[in-house]
Amino acid sequence: MNQTVNANRLFLASCFALITTSMAFGIRAGVLTQLGVSFKLDNEQLGYVNQMAFLGFPIAMIIGGPLYNVLGPKKIIWVAFFTHVIGLVMTIFSGGFWTLLISTFFVGFGNGTVEAACNPMISDMFEGKDKTKMLNRFHMWFPGGIVIATLLSQYMTEHNMGWQLQIASILIPAVIYALLFFGQTFPVAKVEGGASTGENLKAMFSPLYLFMLACMALTAISEFGPEQWIGPIMSTSGASPMIILAIVTGLMAVGRYFAGPIVHKLDAAGVLLVSAILTALGVYLMSNVNGYIPFFTQTGELVKLQVVYLWAIIFALGVCYFWPTMIGYVAENIPRSGAFGLSIMGGMGMFATSIFQPIIGKWLDANTAEAAKTLKGDAVALAAGQATMGQMVLFPAILIVAFAGLYFLGKKTSNA
Repeated sequence: MNQTVNANRLFLASCFALITTSMAFGIRAGVLTQLGVSFKLDNEQLGYVNQMAFLGFPIAMIIGGPLYNVLGPKKIIWVAFFTHVIGLVMTIFSGGFWTLLISTFFVGFGNGTVEAACNPMISDMFEGKDKTKMLNRFHMWFPGGIVIATLLSQYMTEHNMGWQLQIASILIPAVIYALLFFGQTFPVAKVEGGASTGENLKAMFSPLYLFMLACMALTAISEFGPEQWIGPIMSTSGASPMIILAIVTGLMAVGRYFAGPIVHKLDAAGVLLVSAILTALGVYLMSNVNGYIPFFTQTGELVKLQVVYLWAIIFALGVCYFWPTMIGYVAENIPRSGAFGLSIMGGMGMFATSIFQPIIGKWLDANTAEAAKTLKGDAVALAAGQATMGQMVLFPAILIVAFAGLYFLGKKTSNA
């Protein structure tokens, strides 16, 4: 590594870039309902807005990933910054549905470009065990940044700060990462030996890779579907949607930071199976069971805690290791797919999530219309939200079957 490269500063800048990415995710979830009211959008249209963010991400990764060795991290990271700023400013001054679509795509493209630049750059800056340790710490800031965003959005909403100001708050970490990167010497991209692109593609057309690609689509929507729609779905449940999201992403951050090495030592297929079971259980309980958990404080005061917070913890334990374990399983069992295969695997997760955003919105609209036939007021939104959450149980339920087959087939093969 070039001695003039300040690896610690570049790593810190990368973390703020990822915080920008995750805050865009968390703040958007927090203001989704406000956007619908401001621009008179139904839930299907809001789904298309969400779709643009998740669509821009894989497109940026697919473009930026192969260009990393040619352009280097410096040019790619500045593309990320400028698309972040363009997208956020356009969103703040958006005049309606179509400008929201375009601006959200720019934000999503910036998010994907951050991943395309920072992941290989961190890998190039560190060696041996430090490489894995620093990449894990870098990825901790995706759920960590969402915790920051959800608590900030909750505070700003309670104090009647509009969605425009909430979107503007995302510019703060964006400016910080730009200042940290400014004037720095970047590492030279390392071109690793290994399989050719043709061999990568051959491995990616193997039955196991295609199976995992389909599973990746379902794991991503199982995680991001409930999280991104938590505001409209849980707004009348009596619990705070932003607190639910903070609980989920906070547990994910802690779990990935402290328990990552333990998970890597376990059977990956077993981890995926347990994750699918817990995710399905968490989503099912959030869609069906309401109520309170009564307990007394030290002063003898009776406090009622919404039981949905407990179900959110179960959901968080389920989705915590989905994404990194999927990537790790492919890297371990289909190594000849290479970095190209891992990039496509991650891109599939975000692409599938983008496809399902308007579908989930349409489900919510249909369930709202159905509930309005027999209910009134907040009861309509609660029933519609629960029904929509119930439909999302389908994704992790399919994964239970898929990962059970993967787990028991692997056991059978290892014992043969």
